[in-house]
This record gives sequence, structure tokens and C-alpha cells, in this order.
Amino acid sequence: MLQLNIKNETSRLQAVILGTAESNGPTPSVEHCYDPKSIEHVVAGTYPTEEDMMEEMTAVANIFEKYGVAVFRPKVIKDCNQIFSRDIAFVIEDKIIRANILPNREKEIEAIRYVWNQVDRKNRIILPTECHVEGGDVMPWGDYIFIGTYSGEDYPELITARTNMDAVIAIQELFPDKIVKSFELRKSNTNARENALHLDCCFQPIGKGKAIIHKNGFLIEREYDWLVNFFGKANVFEITKEEMYDMNSNIFSISEDVIISEKNFTRLNSWLRKEGFTVEEVPYAEISKQGGLLRCTTMPLIRE
Repeated sequence: MLQLNIKNETSRLQAVILGTAESNGPTPSVEHCYDPKSIEHVVAGTYPTEEDMMEEMTAVANIFEKYGVAVFRPKVIKDCNQIFSRDIAFVIEDKIIRANILPNREKEIEAIRYVWNQVDRKNRIILPTECHVEGGDVMPWGDYIFIGTYSGEDYPELITARTNMDAVIAIQELFPDKIVKSFELRKSNTNARENALHLDCCFQPIGKGKAIIHKNGFLIEREYDWLVNFFGKANVFEITKEEMYDMNSNIFSISEDVIISEKNFTRLNSWLRKEGFTVEEVPYAEISKQGGLLRCTTMPLIRE
């Protein structure tokens, strides 16, 4: 049995699910894309190839191996995009919570069934169907659970709005001892620079009490201000609109002081090193064309 344990984003990682780009399927048509960034690359003819993405994910797998992390991969489903393992489920404390994701992504859940089945039955949570949630919006942080959401009336029309208030309330009920803090995110089906697909696309806490943030990803300024005050202005690295578009907040912590980051994030990576982090750089620019990066492709199961 797997003894799940996730209380934050930065404790030493012991086990993780890393997505796979194998048998990713043909380039989708525009109407089959889930986010504006993918659409952009489909239209421009620059959508990433399976081969390039597999190479990028291998680089991450090698770093996990270097740090002795147990890595689970989804079972390969023919012609199915299984890169973003964070979307399909997430762990808080000792519970694995299945994400109620876009209906045409149900198959992806089956591919990690063998992991799900290794968890004590009472700790496998399936939320009611009206609760929409994806792991990219959910961040356990000590006494808090930070959740990105969208409650605008146009929620049903926005394919980029992935987590609703029903899910926020359900997670609060599951973890009554935690303070669940939700943040309204800016959404756009058509403009990738004005769209925070998930909370981790505009914010991420990292080790040493620091955080990466992009102000425009938040719809309500005081919610952004709350986060900046919570971490302290001096501990926050503000990213630009272009850096958010490139996914600078979507890196991944192996521990309090080791971070996997994209090799082109020069400004961020030099700041991280200046702050005393070990930065393991990988090429991930092709995967980022689908609107997700390192945090999106990893789903931590056990941290120390």
C-alpha cells in the first residue's frame, strides 16, 4: 500500500506520478484544444512533436532518478495526451482526490488506476459531480489549502475555467482543520496572455518561505495583495506577463532548496540561485506550448 503524505509544495519528494508523452496522438484540431496556447501553436504549425516532448520528459525523469525519487508513469493509452498528470488527481495529506476533469479526459484516470488501487480505500476520494476541480488549482501549504477558482456567470462558456466554488466548499468539508483560501483567476478562451489556466500558472510557493507570482493572473487585487503580504514582499518574485505566458511560475520543487526549472527562465533561475536554491535546468519549451509546464506534468504522492 502507498502511504500518501503531501502537506505542502516543498518537503523532500519521495514518490511522484510523471505524465508521459508516448503515443500522444496526432496534432489536435483547434476545436479539440483545451486552452488558448495550444490553439495558438496548432494555428501557427508549431505544435510540439511527440518525439521532442518525450525527450523533455525523460530529462525530468532523470533528475528524479538522481534524487532517488520513486516515479510512477501512466499506462500508455494509444493516441491519448497523458502529459499533464496534475490535472487528473491530486494528494492532500493522506488522501488522493480524483479530479472531475473535462469529460473527454476520463481515459487518463484509467491509466493511473494501478496507483489509485495502491491507496487505502478510505483515502480515495471522488467528489460529487457538480464539483469541478483540477490539481493545478490546488496547493496544500501547511495550515492552508490555496485553491484557484472562477465564479463568474460565464463559467460554463469558459473551457479555461477548471475549478468551481462547489469544489472549494467540498475540499473545505474534507479538511475541516485547514484554512481553505480561494483566489479568483483571470480567464480567457482566446488570449493566452490574459488567461491563468490554473493557480500554478500565476503563482507558486517555493522553499525558504518564498513564492513566484504574477499580479494580472488574479481577478481581485486584494486577493493578490493577501498572498504578497502572506509571504512578505521581499520574498516574492514577480513575473512579467511574458514570463507568465512562458510558465515561469510552473516550476517544481523536489525539496525546500532543490527546484526543477526550464532552462530558458534566465531571470528566474538566476534569482533562485542567488536565494540559495539548487536549480536543475531542463528543456521543457515544447511541452509549454500546450499551456502547462513542470508542475502540471507531475503529481506528488509522498513528501517527507
